[in-house]
Amino acid sequence: MKALAFPFLILSFQAAILVTGCTARADIPVTVPLKEYENSILDSGGKLIEEQAALDVHYYDLDLTVDPEDSSLSGIVHTHALIVGRTNVFVAHLDTVFTVSRVIQNGTGGGAGDKNEAVLDFYHEDGLIVADLGRTFHPGDYLKVSVTYSGRPRMAPNPPWEGGFTWARTESGLPWIGVSCQVNGADIWWPVKDHPSDRADSVSIRITVPEEVTAVSNGVLRSVAAERQPGTRTFHWVTNAPISNYAVSINIAPYEEIVREYESVSGDVFPIIFWALPENRGKAEILMDQVVDHMRFFEELLGPYPYRHEKYGVAEAPFFGMEHQTIIAYGAGYVDDTVFDTGSGFDDLHHHELSHEWWGNFVTAADWKDFWIHEGFGTYMQPLYAEYLHGKEQYRYFMKRIHERIMNNMPIAPEESRSTREMFEGRDIYMKGAWVLHTLRKMIGDDHFFSTLRQMTYPGGYQTASSETAVTVVPARLTDTDEYIAIAERISGKELDWFFDAYLRYSELPVLHQVMREGGVVLSWTVPSGREFPMPVEIWDGNERRTVVPDGSTIIPVSDPEKLRIDPDNKVLRAGMFH
Repeated sequence: MKALAFPFLILSFQAAILVTGCTARADIPVTVPLKEYENSILDSGGKLIEEQAALDVHYYDLDLTVDPEDSSLSGIVHTHALIVGRTNVFVAHLDTVFTVSRVIQNGTGGGAGDKNEAVLDFYHEDGLIVADLGRTFHPGDYLKVSVTYSGRPRMAPNPPWEGGFTWARTESGLPWIGVSCQVNGADIWWPVKDHPSDRADSVSIRITVPEEVTAVSNGVLRSVAAERQPGTRTFHWVTNAPISNYAVSINIAPYEEIVREYESVSGDVFPIIFWALPENRGKAEILMDQVVDHMRFFEELLGPYPYRHEKYGVAEAPFFGMEHQTIIAYGAGYVDDTVFDTGSGFDDLHHHELSHEWWGNFVTAADWKDFWIHEGFGTYMQPLYAEYLHGKEQYRYFMKRIHERIMNNMPIAPEESRSTREMFEGRDIYMKGAWVLHTLRKMIGDDHFFSTLRQMTYPGGYQTASSETAVTVVPARLTDTDEYIAIAERISGKELDWFFDAYLRYSELPVLHQVMREGGVVLSWTVPSGREFPMPVEIWDGNERRTVVPDGSTIIPVSDPEKLRIDPDNKVLRAGMFH
């Protein structure tokens, strides 16, 4: 297959138009402290740039061409944003491997149907595009800016943890392409406001690819056209739901489509679609039974699938997996237990990625410092499913395997803003996060605990389908750890600040001290903060099981010290467990 001969891919043409609108940094009136962000190209979030905080992005329109022959990406991205703070510049993140050829402001007059446009002076350095708007915009103004760019995106060295594009080939030699960018940020492949606090209300994605492959993406397929260039097709996808930048994705391969119609607990019917490589269609059809079962489990536990007005999609990917909204990337090879190796008999990779449609895509942390709400909650769903399938013993074994991976090397919910890379220093947002939820469940009881989950996903409830109404989806929202603490306190009727402070704000775990005295044992807690920690624990002395609150002074009677067991069922996360 010969390379796609799009004019804007020709380097000489790029060089010719590069001068249009491009200028020196000193010529643009901007206060962006670029030196603070020079190392942020492969990171996401953290301190929000003031000039970007002035934009509330409502809509992105991506029109892209992917050429597998030279591993290139090119196109134009339109950003529509409401101005919420004064600014005289447009600022977007974009990896420096790309050449930006033009930045245009659309609708300069501001009126309805205004087709005026202005070519803006800009520079592209240190991972930022900074364009001079020519005047000061004020709250209430609306801004539309288009960025034309091209280049070869970074190849992912270890997807999805170190992301970028993955360029592979199927058994037949056709292109098989995926992108992952959770840790690095969406700016490694398109110009974007790269911060979790701002999600577009909707995104349109046009992907032009060789005609022998299919391009799948978020939301609903609007059209497939073969008009732009001989030998290509353009797939147009649109999602009309708030979406995080890192959850926008494309998957390209000679896919075969497997479809199941699924009736939600809300009464709505929507398609579950699996895009599989031709050589794996049989395996995908078998896995589809699990996909449906996983969906039912989550709906009954957390409420209806949030994007039932569009689809639930699974695309076979050339890397392990990722929770792209309505189109998760699946690469576990159709093998069960590839993530946690617990012998629980289900595809825990698919189950984990599907969990993110609620934890991460629907309920989203506004800052990466609260990333445990995505990963800790998502991870805890797998032992819950093992318990649903096989009972308490398998659940306990699953939790033990998760505990083996806790590193205790960082707070999992620090109070200051963090970037993704800072929060991915270890596995604790996953593993320790899951154990925090396990401990909370055992302390406040199942009824209260599972109510907290439902309140986090659907605090106001949800509408059911009827013959008169279309699917109604509760708008996704931004959240933080404090909201979950408030929910847990309200539902349990307990003050729980001490609990979350000890487990989330410090890297070290609480320590339970045990001193044998005549006639019994004295138990006491110490926590890194030095605060009170009234955590109850169960004890078993060979005669009876009791729940006590260690206070460091009370002698707890023990009938047979040799048989004494503290927290025999490992309900409480603490230092020295399973030793």
